[in-house]
Amino acid sequence: MLYVFLSICCSVIVSILLKLAKRYQIDVFQAITWNYSMAIVLTWLFFKPHLNNLLLSPGYIYGLLGILLPLLFVIVAISIRNTGIVRTEIAQRVSLFIPILASFLLFDEKPTLLKIAGITLGFVAILCAIPWKKERYKSQKAPANAWLYLLIVFIGMGVIDILLKRMSEYNGMSFTSSLFMVYVTAFVLSVLILFYRFSTKKSKFSWPHIMFGWILGVANFGNILFFIKAQQSLSTRPSLVFSINDIGIIVLGAFVGLFIFREKLSLLNKIGIAIAIAAIAIIYLPNHF
Repeated sequence: MLYVFLSICCSVIVSILLKLAKRYQIDVFQAITWNYSMAIVLTWLFFKPHLNNLLLSPGYIYGLLGILLPLLFVIVAISIRNTGIVRTEIAQRVSLFIPILASFLLFDEKPTLLKIAGITLGFVAILCAIPWKKERYKSQKAPANAWLYLLIVFIGMGVIDILLKRMSEYNGMSFTSSLFMVYVTAFVLSVLILFYRFSTKKSKFSWPHIMFGWILGVANFGNILFFIKAQQSLSTRPSLVFSINDIGIIVLGAFVGLFIFREKLSLLNKIGIAIAIAAIAIIYLPNHF
């Protein structure tokens, strides 16, 4: 369980760093770009990817993920800034219901009563997490379209989960080798956009942004590394790993958001946290027992 705990901590640290980015005037896109350079290095060192069957690998998935990952990373950062860590973590965690729903609609998997109940509760949790009232965050009003960021995070993470699942089904390369290629694709595309921003004076090269991005990359990679190790050490109980990881991130994220960053939540938002935890438990835990 140590690996699960470390994965949870790394995930929440990523959210904390994105929350602090505005305070320290960090260019989020530049930091996210350099985050992938660190992820490439660490993936190479820890997983030793083999690229022998690269030409036969699902390149279109690498391309889609290479575009979606940095794009959604930016949206997550905006969502954390405008709606807080707690709500954004809920949106990310309950997005797991999108690939489950896709398995029913696209891949002919038979739905069960528990999974239907879990999916329903997941959507209710998202509705409860939305800041329906105009609230203040440190004397700054949440924008009227704050709910839109949560919706994009929810849908975007779900789509990424579907693509990652399809990528893992390819037997020609290991998942970590494919993940390495996704990071390379994301970094190359992000660097091209970053150079354009430099040339048009919309961004300025600065070492603090790079250092922040590398720290972000260590935490981001740590989340994946420890999650994979948790699955390996508890290989007979994968559902338990998923459930504890997702519930733990929501709980720790809620603690950090409420007590460290003093995020304001309505009663409905707090109910949403409880419903999200219940939905994840309904989906995963029956598979364990």
